[in-house]
Amino acid sequence: MASESTGAAFTRRGFLGLAGGVAATTLLAACSGGTSGGGGGSSKPLKFWNMPWGSTAFNPLDKKITLAYKPKSSLPSATYQEIQWANFTQTFSSAVASNTGPAVSSGGGTQAFQFAHQGKIAYADDLISSWSSNGLKDDFLDGLLDTMKTDQGYAAVPYNLDVRCSWYNKTLLSQAGVDVPTTWDEYTKVCAALKKIGVYGFGLGAGAGNFTGSHILTAFMINNGGGLFNKSKEPDCVTDVNVEAMEYVLSLVKNGYSDPAGATYTSANVQSQWKAKKFGYGWDGAGLAASVGGDVAADMVVGDPLTGPHGTKGGLYFPNNIMMYKNTPSQKGSEAFVTYYYKNMSKLWTEKTGIGLPPLKSIANTSVLKADPVTVKILKDWNPIYGTWAAPGGKGLFYNIANTVDGTQPMITFSQAILGGKTDAKSALTTLQNAIEGLMK
Repeated sequence: MASESTGAAFTRRGFLGLAGGVAATTLLAACSGGTSGGGGGSSKPLKFWNMPWGSTAFNPLDKKITLAYKPKSSLPSATYQEIQWANFTQTFSSAVASNTGPAVSSGGGTQAFQFAHQGKIAYADDLISSWSSNGLKDDFLDGLLDTMKTDQGYAAVPYNLDVRCSWYNKTLLSQAGVDVPTTWDEYTKVCAALKKIGVYGFGLGAGAGNFTGSHILTAFMINNGGGLFNKSKEPDCVTDVNVEAMEYVLSLVKNGYSDPAGATYTSANVQSQWKAKKFGYGWDGAGLAASVGGDVAADMVVGDPLTGPHGTKGGLYFPNNIMMYKNTPSQKGSEAFVTYYYKNMSKLWTEKTGIGLPPLKSIANTSVLKADPVTVKILKDWNPIYGTWAAPGGKGLFYNIANTVDGTQPMITFSQAILGGKTDAKSALTTLQNAIEGLMK
């Protein structure tokens, strides 16, 4: 189970500002290292770049898995390079533009779609098709592969999942005399009961570096059958169901169920409020309890998905992914390595390195993960109802999501306006629509 900071979550998904220029020498030098694995027949090994997805235990184990790869004699071996999140957008864009980048990598969750738009990605259709015979294709969580599918093909392969869900403090709900809510109406009553004991029921933040506020507002739209984009991949924010969802959120804010300072809260501020038992119910990532820590964490439980007023369910998740590039010593070599990697990566989860939720049913069904109540709850109850940024038009991501809604200023402004309670739903959504249209131009 990932214990990630929500404030850093965007850098693990979004991919802004792809540069078209040649890389700076210092950046390329920093990314050119790695140790060759054995057994390859090609004189030029393929480069695998991966990110620090979990604790300090993640990359050493990941490197060990990579360097244990023994390709067929005609295929290249693999090298391993850890790429830090700091300045990773510049690192990748510079290296890819100058054809000095990796053959295979992870990276920001929308990165593959932007590079595909630039003609740099080797689509994964043949790879995924080959997995029909070895069971890997059917091993992915239901609907997950669809998030990678574009009009041109599969831009990447799902790797680990960053999710948003509800959390509650079971002791505080008991003190307030309420049960875990399953509908919007029930949730309102829970918030009202928590307010009576001096606790906030809409625990959320949207301050500097904390993009969870915009995630949860979007999730409420999806929960009501809405979202930000239509089937034509055009922004479509000002719909009746979106207005209804934001009016509901504004009612929570204006009734005093959210912390008045929430619009300015960083991830650390939010975690402090949970630790201080000022938040009794709220919304965050799968690693929230682990981030809060201490005695309070033992009382924190993942909630149930809420059913909206029209009988719909929904939420928001971010499928991080592994992508292949056209600049490779061998496309067959890239596909062979990725196949090996997916067949052998389960230890990254079973040895608890802190990586996000697994994409494969076989990993989710291991004894280690089945013993983790957070993973079990999210995969059983939340995963089937999740949508992506592309909702309600579809699940498949596309290239301009990163520079329009994923951690962008318009989304920050929107979430702070709603959580501040000093706007009306239609006006806030109209402002957001105009801003997104402007960025797309």
